[in-house]
Amino acid sequence: MSNILTADDACAAERGRLLEPLDLAPSTDQVRAEAVKALSGAQKTLPCRLFYDERGSMLFDEICDLPEYYPTRTELGIMRDYAADMAAELGPRPVIVEYGSGSSVKTRVLLDELPNADAYIPIDISGEHLLNAARDLQDRYPALSVLPVCADYTRPLTLASIPKHDTSRNVAYFPGSTIGNMEPAAASAFLRSIRATCGRESRLLIGLDLKKEPSTIHAAYNDAAGVTAAFNLNVLRRLNSECGSNFELDAFCHYAFYNPTLGRVEMHLVSMERQHVSFPGGGSIYFEEGETIHTENCYKYTLQEFADLAAGVGYRCENVWLDEQNWFSVQLFKGVQ
Repeated sequence: MSNILTADDACAAERGRLLEPLDLAPSTDQVRAEAVKALSGAQKTLPCRLFYDERGSMLFDEICDLPEYYPTRTELGIMRDYAADMAAELGPRPVIVEYGSGSSVKTRVLLDELPNADAYIPIDISGEHLLNAARDLQDRYPALSVLPVCADYTRPLTLASIPKHDTSRNVAYFPGSTIGNMEPAAASAFLRSIRATCGRESRLLIGLDLKKEPSTIHAAYNDAAGVTAAFNLNVLRRLNSECGSNFELDAFCHYAFYNPTLGRVEMHLVSMERQHVSFPGGGSIYFEEGETIHTENCYKYTLQEFADLAAGVGYRCENVWLDEQNWFSVQLFKGVQ
């Protein structure tokens, strides 16, 4: 049996239903405790999933339209050129499980080529954004069962089963090169958890940004309009709003750079002065002038580097689709015993 979801097994077999989201998101107390712990280390950090409240999700959608931000339009171009080929390889009646669904623009291109998909299961941490996108998809595909799950998808998910469903038809869809936000060891563990959730012989369709000329990568995270800066700073605004902290947003600035040796972009928030920030019940966090909060990494890979990473958890590469410049890839893997 599959681990793929629905709150009610009987509903999973019914096409054309939008279920209420299954809410597995962390509580405010959990977010506060995690933030305080992350900010208390020698290198202050915050988990990048905190970017994605409703405002953060909207800002990221704006980033995707920026002229400097090549990943989204390049991946979307690949999907438009090759979605029919991808659908043919996925076969009949797949269940598409999308990790970090966001606005689902690229998903619509794929679903247009999958009229007989059994279900679409978007998983995202931003509940409001998730439900809005799920409703839009249900309107667009009235025969499709849309089963949203509000959750931190980087943590293990236990989802109910679809009766009489062959798990080899499950497809984990992970676009946007979001796997690059994880340290390689964490990325490996995450791929292993996808197989545990979707089934050992399920497939993985993943978007992956590739290594290229460093200035192109650097510009993508330092746009002239300052939208990426606003997106980065939004994590502090969210903590103030949800957790009662007192970050002064004007006392921090966005800083991002590409490190070609490590093959990753690093995003930081730099404290512009000496200051204290407090959390209710969580004590005080002290910042030196120039001290940073490390908010995100964005790793870039070669095709071989990622094939080796995936092989380490039992995924075999079946196909790779590229843009003309070889800047980005969409790759299909299958779990093997």
